Amino acid sequence: MLPTLTADVADSLCRARDSGLTEYSCSLDLGRSLVTVRLGPDDWSVGEAAYPYPRPKSLKDRSVYYWSGTGFEVISRYHQALIKLVPTRWGPPTFEIDGIKMLPTQQVCPYADAQRKVGLIEPQGKRVLDTCGGLGYFAAWCLALSCTRVVSYEKNETVLWLRTLNPWSPPLGGALELVHGDIALAVAGMAEASFDAILHDPPRFGIAGELYSRVFYDELARVLRRRGQLFHYTGSPNRLTSGRDVPQEVSVRLQKAGFSTRLEGDGILAVRR
Repeated sequence: MLPTLTADVADSLCRARDSGLTEYSCSLDLGRSLVTVRLGPDDWSVGEAAYPYPRPKSLKDRSVYYWSGTGFEVISRYHQALIKLVPTRWGPPTFEIDGIKMLPTQQVCPYADAQRKVGLIEPQGKRVLDTCGGLGYFAAWCLALSCTRVVSYEKNETVLWLRTLNPWSPPLGGALELVHGDIALAVAGMAEASFDAILHDPPRFGIAGELYSRVFYDELARVLRRRGQLFHYTGSPNRLTSGRDVPQEVSVRLQKAGFSTRLEGDGILAVRR
C-alpha cells in the first residue's frame, strides 16, 4: 500500500531531516506498522520510491493524506455530502459525513470498539451478515475471530473508496464478500435463516430511518436462524435535546419482530426467538 500521511508524521519527518538524521523510523500506515525512512535533503524514500517533503504546515490536523502519484492529497470526496477519512489518536481512523463522525473515537479506539462488539455475536464458525460495512472494522474482526463467511453491504461508493486507502480496512477476498448495495433493499431477496449472526451499525436515524423500521427488523429476523444473535449499534442520539430514548424504541421494535433484547453498551444485543 502507498504511504498514508498525517500532519504529525509529516512534521516528524521534517524535524528528523532538520536535525541531521539520515534515517528515521515512523508509521506510514496510520500506526499499523513501523518502517525505516531514508531522509534526503529534498525528499524521503522507502524502498525504491521517493516522495517530496510536504511544505511546512501544509497538512491539516484533521485530515489523512494519500500519495496520488504527483503529491499528497486529502482522502475525501464530495458527492451530495463531504465524506473524509479522519485520523484519531488511537491510530485506526474514523470517517465523517458532513462533519458527523460515523465511529466512536472520544474514549475508545474505533478498531478496538469493533472487536468488542463483534465478540458479542461470537462469530467463530458462523456465517455473518454485516449490514452497513463502513470502513470494514466489523468485517475485519469477524475474519480475525474465524467466521466462515462475512457478507458485508455498503451503500456509499465514496466509503468504499475510503476503504481502498485505509490501511486498517480488511483486504477483499477469502471469507469476506463485500457488496456495493443498499441492505434495506437487498435483504428482501435473501433466503430465510441464511445467517447465523448479524451486525447492524446503521447511520443515525435521521439519515437512514428505514434501517430502524419494524419492516426492516422483520426482514432481519427472517434471514437469521433461530437463536442467532444480532448486535445493533444505536448510540444515544437526541436523548438530551429531545428526550427520545432511541435504544428503548429500537428494543421495542426488535421484540415485536421476534427478538429477545438487552441493552449492551451503546447498542442492543438481540437473540432471534
